[in-house]
Amino acid sequence: MRRIVSMLVVVGLVLTASSVLAQVPDSLPEGVTAKMVSDGSTLFSGQGICVACHGPQGKGIPNLGTDLTDAEWTHSDGSYSGILETIRQGVTADKSTSGVAMPPKGGSNLNDDQLKAVAAYVWSLVRAKK
Repeated sequence: MRRIVSMLVVVGLVLTASSVLAQVPDSLPEGVTAKMVSDGSTLFSGQGICVACHGPQGKGIPNLGTDLTDAEWTHSDGSYSGILETIRQGVTADKSTSGVAMPPKGGSNLNDDQLKAVAAYVWSLVRAKK
């Protein structure tokens, strides 16, 4: 049973990454590639542990993480560099809309290239809706 669930999760991640790549606009921020967006999707749902607070589609989990798919940016200006800085620095509980802190790197141990990929994916979430 665990093997089947694991396989379904992997298939879901691949499909999510594929659909995001298909929706990413041609004009990515400087230094961002489609591969970064794809890698960021995988990290968001896995090693980056972002899904724990922002949910599998980045729509947020009530009383934990904000919706990353709408155009309302609470802790950033919504630019790629702004999103990256928020991920790197985290958000203190007193500045968080939920009152729950986001630790630097979301509490993960991602390296800088991985953080850039997650930021690229998060940046793409709003653009995918347009």
